[in-house]
Amino acid sequence: MRRLLNTLFVTSEDIYLSLDGENVVASRDKREAARYPLHTLSGIISFSYAGASPALMGACAERDVSLAFCTPRGRFLARVAGESSGNVLLRRAQYRAADDPGLCCRIARSMIFGKLYNARWSMERTRRDHGLRLDSAALSAVSAQLKELLPQIAEETSVDRLRGLEGAGAALYFGVFDQLILGEKPLFSFQTRNRRPPMDPVNALLSFAYSLLNYDCASALESVGLDAYVGFLHRDRPGRTSLALDLMEELRPCMAERFVLTLVNNHIIGKSHFEFRENGAVFLNDAGRRSFLKHWQDRKREQLTHPYLQEKLPWGLIPYIQALLLARTLRDDLEDYPPFLWK
Repeated sequence: MRRLLNTLFVTSEDIYLSLDGENVVASRDKREAARYPLHTLSGIISFSYAGASPALMGACAERDVSLAFCTPRGRFLARVAGESSGNVLLRRAQYRAADDPGLCCRIARSMIFGKLYNARWSMERTRRDHGLRLDSAALSAVSAQLKELLPQIAEETSVDRLRGLEGAGAALYFGVFDQLILGEKPLFSFQTRNRRPPMDPVNALLSFAYSLLNYDCASALESVGLDAYVGFLHRDRPGRTSLALDLMEELRPCMAERFVLTLVNNHIIGKSHFEFRENGAVFLNDAGRRSFLKHWQDRKREQLTHPYLQEKLPWGLIPYIQALLLARTLRDDLEDYPPFLWK
Protein backbone atom coordinates (compact mmCIF):
# COMPACT_ATOMS: atom_id res chain seq x y z
CA MET A 1 0.00 0.00 0.00
CA ARG A 2 2.96 2.33 0.53
CA ARG A 3 3.39 2.44 -3.27
CA LEU A 4 0.31 4.65 -3.31
CA LEU A 5 2.52 7.54 -2.22
CA ASN A 6 4.60 7.40 -5.42
CA THR A 7 3.12 9.98 -7.76
CA LEU A 8 4.98 11.44 -10.72
CA PHE A 9 4.22 15.14 -11.25
CA VAL A 10 5.00 16.65 -14.66
CA THR A 11 5.14 20.42 -14.10
CA SER A 12 6.72 21.70 -17.33
CA GLU A 13 4.20 22.70 -19.99
CA ASP A 14 6.14 21.23 -22.93
CA ILE A 15 6.86 17.69 -21.68
CA TYR A 16 5.50 14.77 -23.69
CA LEU A 17 5.14 11.39 -21.96
CA SER A 18 5.62 8.06 -23.70
CA LEU A 19 6.33 4.41 -22.95
CA ASP A 20 9.64 2.68 -23.58
CA GLY A 21 9.52 -0.92 -22.40
CA GLU A 22 8.79 -0.70 -18.68
CA ASN A 23 9.67 2.98 -18.37
CA VAL A 24 7.82 6.28 -18.57
CA VAL A 25 9.88 8.61 -20.76
CA ALA A 26 9.57 12.39 -20.46
CA SER A 27 10.66 14.19 -23.64
CA ARG A 28 11.07 17.82 -24.62
CA ASP A 29 11.43 18.69 -28.33
CA LYS A 30 11.74 14.94 -29.07
CA ARG A 31 14.74 14.66 -26.74
CA GLU A 32 14.61 12.51 -23.65
CA ALA A 33 14.67 14.56 -20.44
CA ALA A 34 14.03 11.81 -17.86
CA ARG A 35 12.67 8.30 -17.40
CA TYR A 36 10.95 6.52 -14.53
CA PRO A 37 10.11 2.83 -13.96
CA LEU A 38 6.36 2.46 -14.43
CA HIS A 39 6.02 -0.33 -11.85
CA THR A 40 7.14 2.02 -9.04
CA LEU A 41 4.34 4.53 -9.69
CA SER A 42 0.80 4.61 -8.40
CA GLY A 43 -0.13 7.71 -10.36
CA ILE A 44 0.97 10.35 -12.85
CA ILE A 45 -0.34 13.93 -12.92
CA SER A 46 0.63 15.97 -15.96
CA PHE A 47 0.34 19.76 -16.04
CA SER A 48 1.60 19.79 -19.63
CA TYR A 49 -0.38 20.53 -22.78
CA ALA A 50 1.84 18.18 -24.80
CA GLY A 51 0.01 15.08 -23.56
CA ALA A 52 0.95 11.39 -23.52
CA SER A 53 1.20 8.55 -25.98
CA PRO A 54 -1.67 6.05 -26.42
CA ALA A 55 0.76 3.26 -25.48
CA LEU A 56 1.48 4.87 -22.12
CA MET A 57 -2.20 5.55 -21.47
CA GLY A 58 -3.01 1.92 -22.25
CA ALA A 59 -0.23 0.63 -19.98
CA CYS A 60 -1.40 2.84 -17.13
CA ALA A 61 -4.98 1.60 -17.53
CA GLU A 62 -3.87 -2.05 -17.58
CA ARG A 63 -1.65 -1.70 -14.53
CA ASP A 64 -3.98 0.44 -12.45
CA VAL A 65 -1.68 3.47 -12.55
CA SER A 66 -3.85 6.58 -12.46
CA LEU A 67 -2.97 9.07 -15.21
CA ALA A 68 -4.52 12.52 -14.89
CA PHE A 69 -4.23 15.61 -17.08
CA CYS A 70 -4.52 19.14 -15.70
CA THR A 71 -3.94 22.58 -17.14
CA PRO A 72 -0.64 24.24 -16.13
CA ARG A 73 -2.73 26.25 -13.63
CA GLY A 74 -3.97 23.10 -11.93
CA ARG A 75 -7.52 22.76 -13.30
CA PHE A 76 -8.43 19.11 -13.75
CA LEU A 77 -9.13 18.06 -17.35
CA ALA A 78 -9.36 14.26 -17.59
CA ARG A 79 -8.22 10.99 -16.10
CA VAL A 80 -7.34 7.74 -17.84
CA ALA A 81 -9.14 4.75 -16.39
CA GLY A 82 -9.10 1.14 -17.45
CA GLU A 83 -11.74 -1.52 -17.04
CA SER A 84 -13.49 -1.15 -13.70
CA SER A 85 -12.21 -3.63 -11.15
CA GLY A 86 -14.63 -2.61 -8.43
CA ASN A 87 -16.84 -5.10 -6.68
CA VAL A 88 -20.21 -4.92 -8.43
CA LEU A 89 -22.02 -5.64 -5.17
CA LEU A 90 -20.26 -2.71 -3.50
CA ARG A 91 -21.15 -0.35 -6.32
CA ARG A 92 -24.76 -1.50 -6.31
CA ALA A 93 -24.84 -0.77 -2.58
CA GLN A 94 -23.37 2.67 -3.28
CA TYR A 95 -26.00 3.45 -5.92
CA ARG A 96 -28.82 2.30 -3.64
CA ALA A 97 -27.45 4.48 -0.84
CA ALA A 98 -27.18 7.47 -3.18
CA ASP A 99 -30.91 7.09 -3.98
CA ASP A 100 -31.86 6.85 -0.28
CA PRO A 101 -32.20 10.38 1.23
CA GLY A 102 -31.90 9.07 4.78
CA LEU A 103 -28.72 7.10 4.16
CA CYS A 104 -27.28 9.94 2.08
CA CYS A 105 -27.75 12.28 5.02
CA ARG A 106 -26.23 9.85 7.53
CA ILE A 107 -23.02 9.59 5.50
CA ALA A 108 -22.90 13.24 4.46
CA ARG A 109 -23.38 14.55 7.99
CA SER A 110 -20.38 12.53 9.19
CA MET A 111 -18.27 14.15 6.48
CA ILE A 112 -19.52 17.67 7.29
CA PHE A 113 -19.07 17.03 11.00
CA GLY A 114 -15.46 16.11 10.24
CA LYS A 115 -14.98 19.22 8.11
CA LEU A 116 -16.11 21.70 10.77
CA TYR A 117 -14.40 19.75 13.56
CA ASN A 118 -11.10 19.89 11.67
CA ALA A 119 -11.57 23.56 10.75
CA ARG A 120 -12.11 24.38 14.41
CA TRP A 121 -9.12 22.31 15.46
CA SER A 122 -6.90 24.06 12.90
CA MET A 123 -7.94 27.43 14.34
CA GLU A 124 -7.30 26.24 17.88
CA ARG A 125 -3.81 25.02 16.98
CA THR A 126 -2.90 28.39 15.51
CA ARG A 127 -4.41 30.23 18.48
CA ARG A 128 -2.46 28.02 20.88
CA ASP A 129 0.87 28.41 19.05
CA HIS A 130 0.64 32.08 18.01
CA GLY A 131 -1.89 33.61 20.39
CA LEU A 132 0.10 36.81 20.94
CA ARG A 133 0.18 37.56 17.18
CA LEU A 134 -3.54 37.07 16.59
CA ASP A 135 -6.91 38.50 17.50
CA SER A 136 -7.42 35.68 19.95
CA ALA A 137 -10.85 36.91 21.01
CA ALA A 138 -12.20 36.82 17.44
CA LEU A 139 -10.86 33.32 16.85
CA SER A 140 -12.23 32.13 20.18
CA ALA A 141 -15.70 33.46 19.31
CA VAL A 142 -15.74 31.70 15.91
CA SER A 143 -14.41 28.51 17.49
CA ALA A 144 -17.28 28.56 19.97
CA GLN A 145 -19.81 29.06 17.16
CA LEU A 146 -18.37 26.14 15.21
CA LYS A 147 -18.54 24.00 18.32
CA GLU A 148 -22.25 24.85 18.67
CA LEU A 149 -22.87 23.73 15.08
CA LEU A 150 -21.38 20.25 15.60
CA PRO A 151 -24.26 18.68 17.60
CA GLN A 152 -26.76 20.20 15.14
CA ILE A 153 -24.95 18.55 12.26
CA ALA A 154 -24.77 15.23 14.11
CA GLU A 155 -28.56 15.19 14.49
CA GLU A 156 -29.57 16.60 11.08
CA THR A 157 -31.82 14.39 8.94
CA SER A 158 -32.14 16.58 5.81
CA VAL A 159 -29.36 16.86 3.23
CA ASP A 160 -30.57 20.32 2.19
CA ARG A 161 -30.49 21.65 5.77
CA LEU A 162 -27.12 19.95 6.20
CA ARG A 163 -25.80 21.96 3.25
CA GLY A 164 -27.07 25.09 4.98
CA LEU A 165 -25.23 24.24 8.19
CA GLU A 166 -22.07 23.47 6.22
CA GLY A 167 -22.34 26.82 4.44
CA ALA A 168 -22.80 28.66 7.72
CA GLY A 169 -19.77 26.94 9.23
CA ALA A 170 -17.61 27.59 6.17
CA ALA A 171 -18.58 31.29 6.23
CA LEU A 172 -17.53 31.55 9.87
CA TYR A 173 -14.24 29.77 9.26
CA PHE A 174 -13.24 31.69 6.14
CA GLY A 175 -14.35 34.89 7.84
CA VAL A 176 -11.32 34.61 10.14
CA PHE A 177 -9.00 32.68 7.81
CA ASP A 178 -6.90 35.81 7.28
CA GLN A 179 -6.14 35.73 11.00
CA LEU A 180 -4.41 32.37 10.54
CA ILE A 181 -2.04 33.80 7.91
CA LEU A 182 1.15 35.00 9.57
CA GLY A 183 3.20 35.38 6.39
CA GLU A 184 3.93 38.48 4.34
CA LYS A 185 1.05 40.95 4.27
CA PRO A 186 -0.61 42.37 2.20
CA LEU A 187 0.63 39.85 -0.39
CA PHE A 188 -1.00 36.97 1.44
CA SER A 189 -4.10 38.74 2.69
CA PHE A 190 -7.36 36.79 2.39
CA GLN A 191 -10.75 38.46 2.05
CA THR A 192 -13.02 35.81 0.55
CA ARG A 193 -12.85 32.53 -1.34
CA ASN A 194 -12.73 33.07 -5.12
CA ARG A 195 -11.79 30.83 -8.04
CA ARG A 196 -11.98 30.39 -11.82
CA PRO A 197 -9.78 32.35 -11.78
CA PRO A 198 -8.31 32.91 -8.31
CA MET A 199 -7.79 36.62 -7.73
CA ASP A 200 -5.07 36.59 -5.06
CA PRO A 201 -2.11 34.39 -4.05
CA VAL A 202 -3.90 32.66 -1.16
CA ASN A 203 -6.80 31.60 -3.37
CA ALA A 204 -4.34 30.46 -6.05
CA LEU A 205 -2.68 28.20 -3.47
CA LEU A 206 -6.00 26.91 -2.13
CA SER A 207 -7.28 26.08 -5.63
CA PHE A 208 -4.11 24.17 -6.47
CA ALA A 209 -4.23 22.25 -3.19
CA TYR A 210 -7.91 21.35 -3.71
CA SER A 211 -7.15 20.05 -7.22
CA LEU A 212 -4.45 17.73 -5.88
CA LEU A 213 -6.61 16.57 -2.98
CA ASN A 214 -9.50 15.87 -5.35
CA TYR A 215 -7.20 13.72 -7.49
CA ASP A 216 -6.02 11.77 -4.42
CA CYS A 217 -9.58 11.23 -3.18
CA ALA A 218 -10.87 10.11 -6.59
CA SER A 219 -7.97 7.67 -6.96
CA ALA A 220 -8.55 6.33 -3.46
CA LEU A 221 -12.26 5.73 -4.07
CA GLU A 222 -11.67 3.97 -7.37
CA SER A 223 -8.93 1.83 -5.81
CA VAL A 224 -11.34 0.37 -3.23
CA GLY A 225 -14.04 -0.27 -5.84
CA LEU A 226 -16.30 2.75 -5.40
CA ASP A 227 -17.62 5.03 -8.14
CA ALA A 228 -16.03 8.45 -7.61
CA TYR A 229 -18.78 10.13 -9.68
CA VAL A 230 -21.77 9.18 -7.49
CA GLY A 231 -21.87 11.16 -4.26
CA PHE A 232 -24.09 11.64 -1.25
CA LEU A 233 -23.70 15.37 -0.50
CA HIS A 234 -22.71 16.71 -3.92
CA ARG A 235 -25.32 16.10 -6.58
CA ASP A 236 -24.53 14.12 -9.71
CA ARG A 237 -23.18 16.19 -12.57
CA PRO A 238 -21.57 14.92 -15.78
CA GLY A 239 -17.79 14.91 -15.46
CA ARG A 240 -17.76 15.79 -11.74
CA THR A 241 -16.29 13.36 -9.21
CA SER A 242 -19.04 14.04 -6.68
CA LEU A 243 -18.02 11.34 -4.19
CA ALA A 244 -14.42 12.59 -4.26
CA LEU A 245 -15.75 16.06 -3.42
CA ASP A 246 -17.72 14.50 -0.55
CA LEU A 247 -14.66 12.74 0.81
CA MET A 248 -12.62 15.92 0.45
CA GLU A 249 -14.87 17.88 2.80
CA GLU A 250 -13.45 16.50 6.04
CA LEU A 251 -9.89 16.60 4.64
CA ARG A 252 -9.87 20.17 3.32
CA PRO A 253 -8.97 21.93 6.61
CA CYS A 254 -6.19 19.54 7.64
CA MET A 255 -4.72 18.42 4.31
CA ALA A 256 -5.25 21.40 1.98
CA GLU A 257 -5.86 24.59 3.95
CA ARG A 258 -3.41 23.76 6.72
CA PHE A 259 -0.79 22.90 4.12
CA VAL A 260 -1.28 26.27 2.42
CA LEU A 261 -0.91 28.02 5.77
CA THR A 262 2.35 26.14 6.35
CA LEU A 263 3.74 27.24 2.98
CA VAL A 264 2.88 30.87 3.63
CA ASN A 265 3.68 31.11 7.33
CA ASN A 266 7.04 29.37 6.93
CA HIS A 267 7.94 31.63 3.97
CA ILE A 268 8.31 28.66 1.61
CA ILE A 269 6.24 30.41 -1.05
CA GLY A 270 6.75 34.06 -1.95
CA LYS A 271 5.86 36.67 -4.53
CA SER A 272 8.35 35.29 -7.07
CA HIS A 273 6.32 32.05 -7.24
CA PHE A 274 3.24 33.72 -8.76
CA GLU A 275 2.12 35.05 -12.11
CA PHE A 276 -0.07 38.16 -11.90
CA ARG A 277 -2.35 38.74 -14.91
CA GLU A 278 -3.71 42.06 -16.17
CA ASN A 279 -7.30 40.92 -15.50
CA GLY A 280 -6.46 40.41 -11.82
CA ALA A 281 -6.08 36.63 -11.97
CA VAL A 282 -3.22 35.09 -9.99
CA PHE A 283 -1.62 31.71 -10.70
CA LEU A 284 1.38 29.76 -9.50
CA ASN A 285 4.19 29.91 -12.03
CA ASP A 286 6.42 26.97 -12.95
CA ALA A 287 8.80 27.54 -10.03
CA GLY A 288 5.84 27.91 -7.69
CA ARG A 289 4.27 24.66 -8.82
CA ARG A 290 7.55 22.80 -8.40
CA SER A 291 8.04 24.11 -4.88
CA PHE A 292 4.41 23.42 -3.98
CA LEU A 293 4.50 19.84 -5.29
CA LYS A 294 7.82 19.03 -3.62
CA HIS A 295 6.49 20.05 -0.22
CA TRP A 296 3.12 18.39 -0.96
CA GLN A 297 4.88 15.06 -1.47
CA ASP A 298 7.03 15.61 1.62
CA ARG A 299 3.89 16.32 3.64
CA LYS A 300 2.25 13.11 2.41
CA ARG A 301 5.17 11.12 3.81
CA GLU A 302 4.88 12.59 7.31
CA GLN A 303 3.50 10.20 9.92
CA LEU A 304 0.48 10.57 12.18
CA THR A 305 -1.74 8.30 14.27
CA HIS A 306 -5.11 7.71 12.62
CA PRO A 307 -7.74 8.74 15.21
CA TYR A 308 -10.13 5.87 14.40
CA LEU A 309 -7.74 3.01 13.62
CA GLN A 310 -5.17 4.13 16.21
CA GLU A 311 -2.40 3.10 13.80
CA LYS A 312 0.56 5.16 12.65
CA LEU A 313 0.63 5.86 8.91
CA PRO A 314 1.61 8.59 6.42
CA TRP A 315 -0.68 11.53 5.66
CA GLY A 316 -0.76 10.42 2.02
CA LEU A 317 -2.71 7.29 2.93
CA ILE A 318 -5.50 9.13 4.78
CA PRO A 319 -7.77 9.39 1.67
CA TYR A 320 -7.32 5.65 1.04
CA ILE A 321 -8.10 4.73 4.65
CA GLN A 322 -11.23 6.89 4.61
CA ALA A 323 -12.29 5.35 1.29
CA LEU A 324 -11.90 1.89 2.82
CA LEU A 325 -13.98 2.91 5.85
CA LEU A 326 -16.68 4.29 3.54
CA ALA A 327 -16.73 1.01 1.59
CA ARG A 328 -17.08 -0.94 4.85
CA THR A 329 -19.98 1.31 5.86
CA LEU A 330 -21.78 0.69 2.56
CA ARG A 331 -21.25 -3.07 3.04
CA ASP A 332 -22.87 -2.74 6.51
CA ASP A 333 -19.64 -3.78 8.22
CA LEU A 334 -19.78 -0.47 10.10
CA GLU A 335 -22.94 1.12 11.48
CA ASP A 336 -21.87 4.68 10.58
CA TYR A 337 -19.07 6.16 8.52
CA PRO A 338 -16.29 7.36 10.89
CA PRO A 339 -14.95 10.72 9.64
CA PHE A 340 -11.31 11.68 9.97
CA LEU A 341 -11.13 13.83 13.11
CA TRP A 342 -7.70 15.45 13.22
CA LYS A 343 -5.95 15.50 16.60
